[in-house]
Amino acid sequence: METTARHCFLRPGPNMDAACSKAAVAVHNHADRDMFLREVYPQRKPAVLKGIYLGACTSKWTVDYLSSAGGSQEVKVHVASVPQMDFINKNFNYRTLPFDVFVKRAAEATHAEYFISEDEKYYLRSLGVDPRKDAADITKQFPSLADDINIPAFFDKEQFFSSVFRISSAGLQLWTHYDVMDNLLIQVTGSKQVVLFSPRDAPYLYLTGDKSEVLDLDTPDLEKYPQFAKAQRYECQLEPGDVLFIPALWFHNTVAKVFGVGVNVFWKHLPADCYNTTDTYGNKDPIAASRAMQILDRALKALDELPDEYRDFYARRMVLRIQSKSYSKHYN
Repeated sequence: METTARHCFLRPGPNMDAACSKAAVAVHNHADRDMFLREVYPQRKPAVLKGIYLGACTSKWTVDYLSSAGGSQEVKVHVASVPQMDFINKNFNYRTLPFDVFVKRAAEATHAEYFISEDEKYYLRSLGVDPRKDAADITKQFPSLADDINIPAFFDKEQFFSSVFRISSAGLQLWTHYDVMDNLLIQVTGSKQVVLFSPRDAPYLYLTGDKSEVLDLDTPDLEKYPQFAKAQRYECQLEPGDVLFIPALWFHNTVAKVFGVGVNVFWKHLPADCYNTTDTYGNKDPIAASRAMQILDRALKALDELPDEYRDFYARRMVLRIQSKSYSKHYN
């Protein structure tokens, strides 16, 4: 296992005199189920797993093969005129294309046919048959391709939630977000840079729902997001055949260095009744957490009935009570 850590300084930009801490994600060679469950999983930290047999996909999934084997079924894709996608402000459009046409466009640097601009970027996050009811499952949406990939059996079959097909144009960056289930990001072709943040750093990430407002992680605007400098950044680069374990609640951001294909596999590591049954993406907060947030919203509304001095005092008491009752000593 390789574990290295280092520190870096943010490149010039507004208020760039602050430093950010940067560490490498642990790398495990010759990974298998026993090693994963014994050494990696209990740590609840991201890890790059190498040497896992993934099947013929790593050699077969070329642009031509995907276009031919995947067929002309229609897929809903993200199309953006800029590589840095912003889910909060929706700087992209949803469009529908035949799968074979989409794959060829996503692999191109410039396009003869396009929606927005000739250098637009494409991203596929596969959906269930009925996205409102069904989670993505590559064996159902892309059965002709599913036979090529061997999903690592690192969890029990009854825990399986979804297998998500992901295809990205070169340079495409996805927004920073967290998921509520554990997952394996399988990098089949291409390379991808991944930046992760611990759940403990949520106070520094300027969240809107499950997503961070900070888009530019390398040169963030620290005048607008001053607390972001306090976040500990973990990073790795995935090469073809690598598998990244992303524990639930860990924030992650990806940049496709070249055109690439991957598969995300999510599983329910909590008891099934903890999860929202309407969640088909794996990003709705657990039922108890959602209920607690609703109660908190009502408590905050009640505080609004007090004068400012009293509201501030009792809000601070609430924070102290939450810290003493709910903060885990394991994260101190």
